[in-house]
Amino acid sequence: MQHSTSSRLVRLMMWAGLLCAATGLRPNSAAAEALLVIEADSGKVLYAQNAGYPWYPASVTKLMTAYVTLRAVKEGRLTLDRPLTVSANAVAQAPVKMGFGAGTQVTVDNALKMLMVKSANDIAVVLAEGVAGSIENFADQMNSHAQRLGMMQSSFVNPNGLPADDQISSARDLAILARALIREFPEYEYYWHLPGIRMGKMVQRNYNTLIGRYPGADGMKTGFICASGFNLVASATRNGRRLIAVVLGAPSSAVRALKAAQLLERGFNSNTGLSWLMPSLGTIDTVQPIAAAPPNLREEMCGTHRKRPATEDEDDITPANVDSDSPYGVFLSSLREPKAKGALLQDANMGEPVLVYTGTKPPVPGAAPAESKPKPKKKSAAKENAKDGAPAAATPAASSSSDNPPPKPKPKKAAPKPTPLNPPASQSTSQQTSEIR
Repeated sequence: MQHSTSSRLVRLMMWAGLLCAATGLRPNSAAAEALLVIEADSGKVLYAQNAGYPWYPASVTKLMTAYVTLRAVKEGRLTLDRPLTVSANAVAQAPVKMGFGAGTQVTVDNALKMLMVKSANDIAVVLAEGVAGSIENFADQMNSHAQRLGMMQSSFVNPNGLPADDQISSARDLAILARALIREFPEYEYYWHLPGIRMGKMVQRNYNTLIGRYPGADGMKTGFICASGFNLVASATRNGRRLIAVVLGAPSSAVRALKAAQLLERGFNSNTGLSWLMPSLGTIDTVQPIAAAPPNLREEMCGTHRKRPATEDEDDITPANVDSDSPYGVFLSSLREPKAKGALLQDANMGEPVLVYTGTKPPVPGAAPAESKPKPKKKSAAKENAKDGAPAAATPAASSSSDNPPPKPKPKKAAPKPTPLNPPASQSTSQQTSEIR
């Protein structure tokens, strides 16, 4: 019996070592990446690596923005159909953004959809100002909720996760936040597993590519800035059991999705006959915070050694800095093939994007709203600004900004007055992809 147990333990350790070598889940790689998977109901930790290290959350911050907003809705201080006004401060935010002009109105419901799918930095400010009056007041509410939830390593200074030295969280804290969203707002959970949004001719898919590709995936949010690497908080449900996975510091959007899928698989398979051999890791509340500075991955993520700038919407399954003949590259290639035995990610089946719009009423079917009819000279600007999976002929709602408006067209005698809701499109955002998500 003792020999049998020892043999099983040796085999378990061997397979664990092979899995780490194949997937890049390297032990003791502090300041390289942080990984965590927990049960949503119990908070039980199923796997943790560097989960207590502080990290720049990037756009995963928007989970807290959604939390604070939904708390205001649940407490009756806000309604989902209330229109919020886009301010000059919101317009001034760096891309990615919806690009609405100052004075445009958007309901809380539509703003939340744009926030969670498009990861729009301007809409995060619209919600912050609508809930609390200012970014500063909203950040105070974010920090107050974080403290109440037990997010001991988190501090927030803005609602969108744009680069800031004091915008810090950790895999531990983000799992606590995700669990709070799931438990406190079950009636609003569709916001974090929307397949995409549609506005006029603009269609934006969810950056969380697990949705529609990993069986049972039902949330939640991605993030990227150069300093943080590619981040993802993901959730999935299988046979009534819901798990939350956190990946921080992945080298590409594709790898973060694969690592999250691997973590979820590890969690769902944790109830095997050999699970009793693994030591208990406690609950998420007992994960110890690490007193350290957040790692800065700017050079690794956005340095000149990269073949192309890192962006949130990278589609290559194998990152540029991974040799396709390496064990990791071969492993990723096997996962890319949907017919491969044991493939984790399948062909995308994300479903139809949901309609979003400005104002308080949806557009009449078959009739484009006034603000979606650009003048002829604006079409070329829209093509220049097309990115992140949006078609070249995107509406001004998806591509406009007031940062650098194009020259005004010469007036014509019979020309109607332009609508005040959406000013001309801005400069191309393709040169600003390293610090925006």
